[in-house]
Amino acid sequence: MKWLPIPAMLTVALLAACASSPRLSDAEERALYRAHAGEPVSSFSLFGKPHGWTALGDDALVVWTRPRQAWLLDLSGSCQDLPYALSIMITSTGSRVQSKFDSVQPVGPMVSPVGRMPCRIHEIRPLDTTALRQAEQELRQAEVEERPGTPQD
Repeated sequence: MKWLPIPAMLTVALLAACASSPRLSDAEERALYRAHAGEPVSSFSLFGKPHGWTALGDDALVVWTRPRQAWLLDLSGSCQDLPYALSIMITSTGSRVQSKFDSVQPVGPMVSPVGRMPCRIHEIRPLDTTALRQAEQELRQAEVEERPGTPQD
């Protein structure tokens, strides 16, 4: 998950934790988010910057508006450079992000500055974050249990 400004000490701690825990494949992560998404809604509230976000390939992303509130955004087609972006910009009207009207735009040094086009939001679905985190923990635990032990010399 990509988080917006994180203090350096916390970043080091998060990287150390990630290195020691199994990571879900991109396909597993995408399927997990889709399985925990509710019915489509027309909009959601976004006051200020998102709490965090996760690219799910180049045509979908998860936007965290609070630590326990997230939205799955399906985009209208491929969003060039989304997987490589360091941050995103999301359009809104009156602090409401609307499907079929608002857009996401990747930002960062790896993003092509030429012809950068906003990526239209096609569909918005709320995520059940409690069930999502529980499922993530269960998947990671299952992966750890399936790994064979290292031989002892």
